[in-house]
Amino acid sequence: MDRLIWTAMSGMSDSMVRQRVIASNMANAQTIGFREETIWSQPVTLKGPQLEARAMAESEVRGANMRPGAVVQTGRPLDVAMAGDAMLALQAADGSEVYSRRGDLSLSPSGVLQNGDGLPVIGGSGPITLPLGSEARIAADGSVLVANPDAPDEPAQVVDRLKLASPRGSRIEKGVDGQFRVVGGGVLPTDDAALLQPESLEQSNVDTSEVMVQMIAAQRLFDIRTKVIATARDIDERGASLMRIS
Repeated sequence: MDRLIWTAMSGMSDSMVRQRVIASNMANAQTIGFREETIWSQPVTLKGPQLEARAMAESEVRGANMRPGAVVQTGRPLDVAMAGDAMLALQAADGSEVYSRRGDLSLSPSGVLQNGDGLPVIGGSGPITLPLGSEARIAADGSVLVANPDAPDEPAQVVDRLKLASPRGSRIEKGVDGQFRVVGGGVLPTDDAALLQPESLEQSNVDTSEVMVQMIAAQRLFDIRTKVIATARDIDERGASLMRIS
């Protein structure tokens, strides 16, 4: 009986983790460039000197569905959508290099080019900073062009180029902050052939109808495991009653 209850409780914990992941995906169905989180789960048997008495489920978020999302045109000169599997390099709060598909870029009050998460965009020599009051746009190859609004006849000048990284051949994982990092540390190489779709944004790749089905299935599984514990309690009580009769 103890084994049954332990296994059922472990399953309930697994269901709760699964529901949290599903809820996160649903909440980010409209987040620009969001990649649907995937959960990794496997049974783990606790081994002792006697018998392998208990089994439990171990679950955690290990990665993301990298299926591309729909691309929509916005007309904003700083919006970009990455083509293929290219990822935009950003600087995290701790100074490390992270990667994202979120391309809703803007200028901070200090002139730093940042994405929708507020992280500075990395260029050829670190975070990209643009002159305040300038008119900036981004070309298909990632070049950042700046024009002087006081001199409209002068051509725009290239001041830097976005670092577009290639994850091919490298292991990356998604952190709790939603950013991708290289497993074990390090940085991804620059993909010089990567292209952008200017004035466009890639939407989340979360399929809301599919996530709803997953949520219902996870809730039903949680209910089933709850009933297993209730059944184990009833069996235990009946067994104790038989012992009292004898």
